[in-house]
Amino acid sequence: MEIAAAPHWQTVDFISDLHLQASEPETFQALAAYLANTPAQALFILGDLFEVWVGDDVLMTAGFEASVAQQLQSASARLDIFIMAGNRDFLMGKRLMTACGATQLEEPCVLPFGTARWLLAHGDAQCLEDLPYQAFRAQVRSPAWQKEFLNKPLAERQAVARHMREQSEAQKKQLVHTQAPWIDLDAQACRTLLEAHYADHMVHGHTHQPARHDLGQGHVRWVLSDWDLRATPPRAEVLRLRRSDAEPLRLSLVEAANTP
Repeated sequence: MEIAAAPHWQTVDFISDLHLQASEPETFQALAAYLANTPAQALFILGDLFEVWVGDDVLMTAGFEASVAQQLQSASARLDIFIMAGNRDFLMGKRLMTACGATQLEEPCVLPFGTARWLLAHGDAQCLEDLPYQAFRAQVRSPAWQKEFLNKPLAERQAVARHMREQSEAQKKQLVHTQAPWIDLDAQACRTLLEAHYADHMVHGHTHQPARHDLGQGHVRWVLSDWDLRATPPRAEVLRLRRSDAEPLRLSLVEAANTP
């Protein structure tokens, strides 16, 4: 998938891993403030907008998820919004995109902008050393598994999601306790992906380890920040690319609102 940048786009923002959920309203409030103040003409959300997504019918409950969609819908009147699925919200569908006024992105996709080609991904597919996760990913991304899961009642799907989150949190605590190294994206897999799409830069989230990695031969990998307004200090960054710039700017939310 290749995205044609509109002629009026002068500034493009990339964000990811907001992990929005009703129990953490601070992050939702930060998103609302960002959407109201960004000078960008296009916004790319590269996965894990939600902490979990069990199907678009959750919008019918008129709860937290519907409020997020409404906030994005309002912003879409002046801002082109693109959303990519992550490892937490891979069941997002057309109904959600319509509710958000957004375009759903395939993964990976390429954005030619300025003087370069930008390959956009969530990043989890390139964490090749995490073999258990890659097996799980292959299972839940299969059409058969998704059809079976989405046919379950909403309450049952939400219960399954809660159980999976609890397991994930327990695994994170175990990794911290044992001081096991976190698994990064495979550098060769990233280079191969960039070369296959004739791209110069890769932008992704997933690892929550914001950085700029030089992959050699003119290839660069940009890692997005996650958003956690309860962290100490709070985390929430925007990667901003201006048509006139060769490389993007990494901005705090305050900077993102005041940097044209």
